[in-house]
Amino acid sequence: MADGFNRFNPGQYLYQNHNSHTRGQQLGHRNGSPVNNSSRLYHPNADTPSPNRSPGTNSPAHNPYSNMYNHNNHRQNHTLLNGAAHQTFQPQQATLGKAFQSSMHGGNQHHMNSQHHDHGIGAHTNNFGSHQHSISTSTLSNATPHFTPAHLQNGTPDNSMGKAYNDHYAEQMREYQIMKMAEPKTHYYARNASSNSRLTGRTSNNAANKDGEDGERKRIIDEDDFMGPFNGLDFSGHGLKVLSPLVLKIYPKLKSLWLPWNKLTTIPPQIGTLRFLTTLDLSWNHLSFLPPEIGMLTNLRKLLLFENQLDDLPHELGTLYQLEMLGIEGNPMRPDYKEKLVESGTQELIRYIREQAPTPEPPVDRAWIPLVEDTQFADQFSILSWNILCDRAATANMYGYTPSEALSWQRRREMIFEEMIGRGADIMCLQEMDVENFNEFFRPNLASSDYKGIFYPKSRAQTMAEKESRNVDGCAIFWKNTKYILLDKQFIVFSQEAIRRPDMKGEHDVYNRIMPRDHIAIVLFLENRQTGSRMIVANTHLTWEPWHSDIKIVQVAILMEQINKLSEKYAKWPALKESEKKLFEYSGEDKADGTVTVPVKPGPSLKYEEATHIPLVICGDFNSTSKSGVYDLITLGSLSSSYEELGDYNYGDFTRNGMSHPFSLKSAYSHIGELNFTNYTPDFRQVIDWVFYSTQSIQVTSVLGEVDKEYMKRVPGFPNAYFPSDHLPLMTHLAIKEKKERKVTETDFGNSRRESNRN
Repeated sequence: MADGFNRFNPGQYLYQNHNSHTRGQQLGHRNGSPVNNSSRLYHPNADTPSPNRSPGTNSPAHNPYSNMYNHNNHRQNHTLLNGAAHQTFQPQQATLGKAFQSSMHGGNQHHMNSQHHDHGIGAHTNNFGSHQHSISTSTLSNATPHFTPAHLQNGTPDNSMGKAYNDHYAEQMREYQIMKMAEPKTHYYARNASSNSRLTGRTSNNAANKDGEDGERKRIIDEDDFMGPFNGLDFSGHGLKVLSPLVLKIYPKLKSLWLPWNKLTTIPPQIGTLRFLTTLDLSWNHLSFLPPEIGMLTNLRKLLLFENQLDDLPHELGTLYQLEMLGIEGNPMRPDYKEKLVESGTQELIRYIREQAPTPEPPVDRAWIPLVEDTQFADQFSILSWNILCDRAATANMYGYTPSEALSWQRRREMIFEEMIGRGADIMCLQEMDVENFNEFFRPNLASSDYKGIFYPKSRAQTMAEKESRNVDGCAIFWKNTKYILLDKQFIVFSQEAIRRPDMKGEHDVYNRIMPRDHIAIVLFLENRQTGSRMIVANTHLTWEPWHSDIKIVQVAILMEQINKLSEKYAKWPALKESEKKLFEYSGEDKADGTVTVPVKPGPSLKYEEATHIPLVICGDFNSTSKSGVYDLITLGSLSSSYEELGDYNYGDFTRNGMSHPFSLKSAYSHIGELNFTNYTPDFRQVIDWVFYSTQSIQVTSVLGEVDKEYMKRVPGFPNAYFPSDHLPLMTHLAIKEKKERKVTETDFGNSRRESNRN
């Protein structure tokens, strides 16, 4: 066999990093030729391929008998000069700087025949900190000049900046050397799948952080539902000139895509649709630019761009906040990017790109979608519902793809306020409003725009000191004071209501699952000053965990039960006197533009014969999709005790007899088939915010439409420069249906048969 015993061992063309030397005569050495590595023993391994090139001319492999008398030291791993192992062997776990240090073991040297010994590298150039050193014990220093071309030929980078490499860049260089020493083979990664398993990106952090209040920001993606049959595609070494967008369309759920050693000059923008991708290798191509859509790949852990023609990176790359390795060696990259990568690593470079990126062009404003013909209704109103993402929850860890300026609360708060004022809704239901910002910012500032408000925090605030409770979030409802009168307000704490129910006392599941949750709801009873119509408005925020769907069902069941009791009470609510409806005015009060406010004559309070006839609107962040028990209970009016999401838990009468409510409710956006999303992050894009209305007494006239689709093609997640929350504000125009008066009429049956018989 031509390769001899080396067929199953690393070839002699590789340099040894840690070599010991004998006191005997040394072999001659020519710059650029392999060094004698004859000290290796024969370790057969059926999985180890033959080396991809023959031994050098001066290699002792041409003297097969030399190993017969070999008594030199043995090493477990055969490494490259920069510390990286042969492509088929496990690399040394050491930093690049340490890989250049020669470890001498003089105490373990043996006396042996002078022609059988081990050679080391006589001189090294350590560019870390611009320091050079020599190993004086190596006799090759007389034959090989210090810092020779052969040294660079082995792949050691020329750190012209003279600054220390970090561990991240050292890892990149090891990866670069492994690929550089490998031959461009088709399906390179597939051929080396077992060894390359250590090179692929880590698993996504989607499943991380199940616990904790802020886990809502890291929703879990069920890979069994989302992943296709293929985790990766390997097109390496095929000489591809074009990557078809059809491939990306067919396999949108890939985790790894390998395209090295091809002739690609561009990457299609459809690459941005592979949002599950963790590894992307585009090395050894002819790329001179990357599409901006690459910023949509926020789950990327490894992006290899070795040996291309890239001199810049798109600003959108700054959203790849989970990227662990960015390989740009072999590109004429702009100096500040290269320097930042060498000094501080991939994460710092990505942060640098993200913070330096210019603000993109704003999207087209969301359009209104009319649902009925332009008809004048006697009693119309508009309502807005929005989870505004409180300051405490908007951390850089949760929203690493968002620039720090866009994530800052001071900026987001102003944008939220401007959105609220700009929309000018008659009623606004907000979730994740905290105590401090309600009292010190939103309530006083909205008061100057004719709004009054009610706020209630989550129940944990009741057990905290005043200073700590200021950061607790809850729900708030604002309404235009000139249009509505507040008749009554009620605050519902789901855990407290559950424990008060006689049927739930003694149920362990209630104490273990319902009681620890501090979510709340606000219910207001309003009257229109001008028309006298009355309305119930509810606002809530349910627990977020997808695996707690049973808890959310119980919370909604309690909410609907309480609204039913309140509606029966409100149906008997006495009419207001005209003096009680009069709007308070200051003496000589004028508007800001100098015009005098003309008071509107109030109408009589309407009376409702049945509780279900009172107009009802329920808003909130329900953390539930349209395929959930929460949605079914609200829209269908009932839920069986054997509903799947309830599992085997016991919640009193809810799980013994089922749950129901008497209202006929519908989603305001159901008329357009719902929006594509209301919560938009890299790992979660679903409709979980809802505006439900009673169909018996309310009609939807228009809804605020979706975000510009072209703009969204380059937006991996909210918040950003134009959207201050990870949730969209929902807004709809509605009209109160006119009450139909029953008319008593006498029925004329004509001549009866009895009368006809008489004739």
